[in-house]
Amino acid sequence: QVQLVESGGGLVQPGGSLRLSCAASGIIFSIYAVGWYRQAPGKQRELVAGIDTGGNTDYADSVKGRFTISRDNAKNTVSLQMSSLKAEDTAVYYCNSKKVMANVIYDYWGQGTQVTVSS
Repeated sequence: QVQLVESGGGLVQPGGSLRLSCAASGIIFSIYAVGWYRQAPGKQRELVAGIDTGGNTDYADSVKGRFTISRDNAKNTVSLQMSSLKAEDTAVYYCNSKKVMANVIYDYWGQGTQVTVSS
């Protein structure tokens, strides 16, 4: 059974930092593209950062220069380091892993972790 478990969310003041972690079980994370998404109340889920199997990264314009996504293949985890946090970063953050093999899409989501940026 595949599970993605996010951790590290919480309440932080504007300008502060948080590190989210996504731990995978049941799959080898290194062969999946992994993305961090977020969904704020009343808004659509959006891709915040992604990392492919080669370690190439991509970021939403709103977080470039503030967020960093990284892999630890030995620990089967992907992390999102968030700094200079703003109130508009408040959302539930989700980890997603995806790969296509033999025309089959393997697509898994975690349960989400709440990030609240407030003074």
